This record gives sequence, structure tokens and C-alpha cells, in this order.
Amino acid sequence: MIKLSRLLVGVASLAAAATLVAGTVTTATAAPNDPPKGVTPAAYDIVGAGSDTTEYVIDQITQGYDATVKDHSPAHPKFYSWDALPEGVNVPGNYKITPKAGCTTIARPDGSSAGITAVNTSQVIKYKGADYPCINFARSSRGRKSTDPKLAKGGIAFVTFARDAISWAVRSTVKGGNDAPKTLNLTQLKAIFTCKDTNWKQVGGKNAAIKVYLPQPGSGTLATWETFMGITTLGSCVSQAPEENEGTYGGFNSANAIFIYSIGAYVAQKYHSPFCGQKPKSTQNQFGCNLTGYLTPMPINGIAPMTSAKVPVINPKFPSDFWRTLYNVVNYSTTTADHIPALDEGIFGHKGYLCTNKTAQADIRDYGFYTTGLCGSLS
Repeated sequence: MIKLSRLLVGVASLAAAATLVAGTVTTATAAPNDPPKGVTPAAYDIVGAGSDTTEYVIDQITQGYDATVKDHSPAHPKFYSWDALPEGVNVPGNYKITPKAGCTTIARPDGSSAGITAVNTSQVIKYKGADYPCINFARSSRGRKSTDPKLAKGGIAFVTFARDAISWAVRSTVKGGNDAPKTLNLTQLKAIFTCKDTNWKQVGGKNAAIKVYLPQPGSGTLATWETFMGITTLGSCVSQAPEENEGTYGGFNSANAIFIYSIGAYVAQKYHSPFCGQKPKSTQNQFGCNLTGYLTPMPINGIAPMTSAKVPVINPKFPSDFWRTLYNVVNYSTTTADHIPALDEGIFGHKGYLCTNKTAQADIRDYGFYTTGLCGSLS
């Protein structure tokens, strides 16, 4: 599956059943994230940040792409991606990065919205008389908002990358079970996440108070779920303590807790990744680890989020209302036909590496997502 290698750090193995609570720092990747240790991206390199959901698949793809670059130069840039959090950290905080050589140190963009802001407000530096942004692209697991810069001069372009789906998640039976019903529908989910229904009995579960959790502010998964639920302002029943797509938060060790999870991320973590702190096997993904913790994603309208195969994928029959497109966001270009900056076209364009390279397409599937014929299209 993964044939390329990156420098591995020596970390002690952690017990698979270790309980992780809020504030815990743990090894969250099987291999070092961000640009490799000792590497400072050049001004002309293609550098991004943002979404947690797609950080590991992009880590993998950057490595594959960079292996093809034999003459590192402005004509042949390398491809790097800063993860949402530093290596070994799984809680939000005030972390810093210096995106490229010559760039000012900035707050590390944690989540889709922070990445998009970083792209649109990026510092521009010069190299041999040419201008280069410090942040070329943002990983985004949400689509365009009305408040985002427009698809026009001075704005940004959302470039389609892959497909994913989201479901609700509760404590799994192997971790102690839950008070939820076996399935929920859109109406019931809206009642829970808007704080209208606050007891599991109201939606067909046991007589127990519901503890509602959602990801950190700026999360693309949060923004997408808010759109699904019709939420404009989060209710008082919601806690935003956890990081997205991580089931290890201590509050999830409860029969009453409910969260949301990218199904693609869950598949990658549970079925393609090592336990955190362990070196991946040759058949496992090199980036990311099993952070599913207490949680399991649940059916909607009686339809399971994953197929029943030994190594499942997102269920293609999962309700269409809960699917989403994953993007990479770039500054809008007025000098190219597809409006993707010329430097970035070879990566993100319809004929670029992400959309056409067989290894990159296989990486997308290995990290739990679906490839799409719309790859490279703009919105």
C-alpha cells in the first residue's frame, strides 16, 4: 500500500487501551508530520495548512510527489503541508509555524477556516524578483461560505479533491455501550444538535440526558455539520472541547455522549493505521494513527456508515444529505484559464498530480475517502 518512506521518530509504544483525557499530549502520527525534520521549504515551494480531516492523506501525497522532483528549483517546486496541530499534540492551542524560508512566524492554522484565512491573507515574499505566497493552499473539509472571499480577482478558489461523509458517533459496545437508539434520522439529529431534544428517550433511546459535543471552532467538519443541521448559533447544550475526528477525549467515555466523525477518517484510523506510538506495518498508512478511542459512527435512516467488508469503505448507500466534498483552497488567478495559480496547477488542477497520478489516487482511497471525476473543478 505505502511504498515510500520518511524518517521515523523513535517513540515508546502506548497501550492500545490507554485512556486519554482532555489536555493529553500523545503521539498522533505514525511518522513525522509537517515538512520533514531539517527541511525548510523554499519561497517557491507549494506549502499549505488547515483541515485536520485531510492532513494525513495530504502528508502522504506530498511525500509521493516530492520523490518525483529531481531538480528542486522554481520550475520544479516541492510540495509540503503543515498539519493542524504539532506532532504529538491532540488538543487545540497557540502553536506557531514559519511556513517557508523568509516568511514571518504565524499562528499554526488549525482547521479549514484558519487555513483559508491564512491563504487569503498570506504574506508575499520575493525570490529572484518573483513573488511567492507563504501559504499557497488550505486543506478544507468544508465548502464555500457566503462570508468567504469570492471566486473572483482578489478572492479564492475551492478546488475539488475527494469525497467524504459524516455521521454521528457514540461510545462503542466494546468500550461500554451507550444510551442512544440504533439509528437516527435527520429530524432527530437536528433536534439533538440544536438542543431541542436533551434526553435520549425523546429520540428512541434510554431515559438519560444527552451530552452533546462538537469539534473546535474553525473546523471544516463542524461547519459542514452545522450546514447539515441548519445551525447558525450553537446551543448551550454543546461543548466544543474535543478536536475533530478524535475519539480519545475523556468526555466520550460516557453512555450519554454524542459527537460527529468523518467516516473516511474513521475508516483510515480504524482499519489502515497503527495504534498511536507504534510504527506502521508495511500494509498500513504511514501517516496518522488509530484515534477512534471510545467512539463508533452510527447509522442514519437505518443505513450503516460503512460497508460490512473486513476492511470497509464509506457505504456508497449512506444518505446523500450527509456526504461532502473535500477541497484544497488557493488564491484566485486571473492569468490562467482554470484560475488556479500557475505554480499550483501541476498539483491541484484537473490534469494535476492529485487528480491523475495513480499513486495519489490510491492514497486517497487508502486514507478512507472516495476519488471523484470532479477533481480539479472550482467552486
